[in-house]
Amino acid sequence: MTVAPQLGPTLETERLILRPQQRQDFDGFAELVGDEEAARYIGGQTPRSAAWRRFLQMPGAWVVQGFAMFSVIEKASGEWIGQAGPWQPEGWPGTEVGWSFKRSSWGRGYAMEAATAAIDWAFDHLQWSEVIHSIDPDNRASQALAERLGSTNRGPGRLPAPFEDHPVEIWGQTREQWVARRSFR
Repeated sequence: MTVAPQLGPTLETERLILRPQQRQDFDGFAELVGDEEAARYIGGQTPRSAAWRRFLQMPGAWVVQGFAMFSVIEKASGEWIGQAGPWQPEGWPGTEVGWSFKRSSWGRGYAMEAATAAIDWAFDHLQWSEVIHSIDPDNRASQALAERLGSTNRGPGRLPAPFEDHPVEIWGQTREQWVARRSFR
């Protein structure tokens, strides 16, 4: 039996566990990227065979960069419901904390809960000076979440190839803004 190496930390919130991806997360991930509506703003619907290659990006980023998006697990059910966390591939417009969730988990506040934990971790452990969110101008739900997180729209941005023709707006905030806002909660 092969034991996977520990790629990164496990974070816990009231209702969620955030941890690096594991093999058993793939079915949930394939469901997310296979759902046309849920995958609409994260690169589009992907067939299961291509989803596997895409799935391996996050564990690879943990190994190479020391950070990546976390798998988000609902504590009550043990179900993989999405991913959230730090993301900065080559050519990316900044130090991003992003999120994507299966449609069955939408509207429950999980994205806010997971993104908050991930931003705290990025500022505390990666020592980032700011976080951004690259959001499609039509993605009203993510824009609303970015606003609830305290980020503001900084204007149009540009992603690297092969997404350079996809419109994005860059939302963001500094570490100082985040800390000031968190101290009022």
